[in-house]
Amino acid sequence: MRRPRANGETAAQPGGGGRATLRAYNHRVSESANRRPHRLDVAGQFPRLVTGDPAGEGSESAEGQITWNAQTDLILNAAGEGIYGIDLDGRCTFVNPAAARMTGHSVGELVGESMHDVVHHSHGDGRCYEREECPIYAAFADGMIRNVCDEVFWRKDGSSFPVEYTSTPIYAAGRLIGAVVVFRDISLRRQTEDRLKGALREVQRLKERLQRENTSLRQAIEVARGQQDIIGNSAALREMMRLICRVAATDASVLVQGETGTGKELVARAIHRMSQRRGGPLVKVNCAAITPQLADSELFGHERGAFTGAVARRPGRFEQASGGTLFLDEIGELPLETQSKLLRVLQEREFERVGGNETLNADVRLVTATNRDLCADVKAGKFRADLYFRLNVMPVSVPRLRDRTSDIPALTDHFLEQLEKRLGRELGRVSEAGLRRLAQYHWPGNVRELNNVIERAAILSDGSEVEVPEELFSFVDDLPTEAAPPTEPSPQPPANPAPSTDGSLNLDDVERRHILQVLERTKWRLSGAAGASTVLGLHPNTLRHRMKKLGISR
Repeated sequence: MRRPRANGETAAQPGGGGRATLRAYNHRVSESANRRPHRLDVAGQFPRLVTGDPAGEGSESAEGQITWNAQTDLILNAAGEGIYGIDLDGRCTFVNPAAARMTGHSVGELVGESMHDVVHHSHGDGRCYEREECPIYAAFADGMIRNVCDEVFWRKDGSSFPVEYTSTPIYAAGRLIGAVVVFRDISLRRQTEDRLKGALREVQRLKERLQRENTSLRQAIEVARGQQDIIGNSAALREMMRLICRVAATDASVLVQGETGTGKELVARAIHRMSQRRGGPLVKVNCAAITPQLADSELFGHERGAFTGAVARRPGRFEQASGGTLFLDEIGELPLETQSKLLRVLQEREFERVGGNETLNADVRLVTATNRDLCADVKAGKFRADLYFRLNVMPVSVPRLRDRTSDIPALTDHFLEQLEKRLGRELGRVSEAGLRRLAQYHWPGNVRELNNVIERAAILSDGSEVEVPEELFSFVDDLPTEAAPPTEPSPQPPANPAPSTDGSLNLDDVERRHILQVLERTKWRLSGAAGASTVLGLHPNTLRHRMKKLGISR
C-alpha cells in the first residue's frame, strides 16, 4: 500500500508528464481566480459565457468568448462533488478543489499519485482494500459504469468518511484511456439516517413495550370484566371463580352445571375472556332451540344442495368459532345422532359440512352447559356416555341463589343500577324489609327470577326506597322446583284429613297435622306478626308452597 505524501513533497513523474499537467492545471486555476466576473452574451444564436476582459490571455478568444479548456476549469472549480480522473495505471490526471478539500490534500499532492493507494486503500473497518477488488478499476476490464454507495474514502489525517461515487470509463478514438470518478461526502446523510434508525428503533421499542402493557392491561380488564359480570362474594361463588381462573388458562373442555337462571352463560363468557382465545369469537348455541333435523347443519354447516332449502353454502358454528370458544348451552337436548358426530370432532379435531367432502379443522375451545343430570341421562340411554366423559373434563358447578343469599344485596344493587340507566330515573335502594323478604325466599328461578322481581319492584316503587311486597313472589308458587325430574301425577290427599289414631303417621302426615293446628290457632292467618308463618318460622310463600304440597286448604 502506498503512503500518501506529506505537504511539500513532489511526485516523481515518469517522463515529466505529470509535472507538466500539474503546472498547466495550476496556471489555469490561478488565471480563473484573477479573471473578472463573467457574463452571458445573448447576441448570438445561443447564449455564451464570456468575460468582461476581452484581452485575457490563453483563456479567451479575441471576440471575448471563453475557450473550451477555460469552461472545463470553471465547471470543475464550481462543482460541489469531488471529481478526479485516473489513467489506466490508476494515477490521478486531474482533481478538482472539492475533491482535494474533502480528502484533506492539496491539488498538487494528488495529481500523479495512485488514487486508490491515497484515498481508497482500506475498508471502513480497516481491512486492506486490494486494488483488484476495487470497482473503479473493474471498469477497465469491462468498460462498465460503476455506482457504489457503501464505501469510505480516507483523508490525509487518517480519518475516513462515507462516500457514494460513480466511476465512468473514458474513451478516446475508441480506446479506453482511463476513468473519471465523481464522489460526494455522505456523512451528514449517514448521520441523519443513523439518527432516524435510532429513533425508529426507539419507536419500535416503545411500541413493543406499549403492546405488552396493552396486552397485560387488556388481560386484566377482561379478567376483571369476567369477574364483574358474576356478582357476589359468598364462599360458594369465590370457590367457583377460583376454579374458573384455573381452567380458563387451559384449552380443556368445560361442562358448566347449574339450575336454570343461575348464570351459566356468564360463566362461559368469563372462561372465554380469561383464556388465551379471548381475541377470537365467542359463539353461543342453544341446543334446545335446534330441531333434530337441522342440528348437524347448525353445528357443522352445509354445502349448497345438501338438502331441500340449502340454496347456498353455509358455515357452521364450529367454523364461525374458529380460533375462539364455542358455547353449547343445554347440551343435554342434543340428538343422539348429533352427539356421535360431536364426539368425533372432539376426538379428531376435524369435521365435514353436511353434503360436503372437504375435511375442516376444528380450532375451537368447547364449553357446554346443562341444567339436567347428565349422569341420569347416560343411565337412561338419553346421552352418550363417551361424549359425557369427553365434555366433563373440567366440571364447574354454579351455586344456586338460595345457597348464597349473602350475595342478594350486591345483586339487587347491580340490577337497580342497570335499571336506572334503562329507565332514566333514580331508583334508590331496596329497603331493609325488602332485603329480608328477598333473603327468606327460596328462589326456584335463581338470579334470573331475582332480576325480574327487582325490575317489577322498581317499576312499582315511587319513594326513595324500593319496596318488595310479598305479592311479587306469589306468581312462583305454582312453578315446579328446579331440575325436578318429571313424575307421574300422584293422587292428592283429601283436604284437611282427620288426625290418624293408629300410630302409622308418616312425616308428611305429621307435618300436615302440625301446620293445621297452627292454622287453626292463628285463625288461618298466614302472614304478619301473629300469622302462621311467623309461628312456624317460615316465609309466607314457603308456607303456601308446603300447604299446597300437603293438600291443606281452608
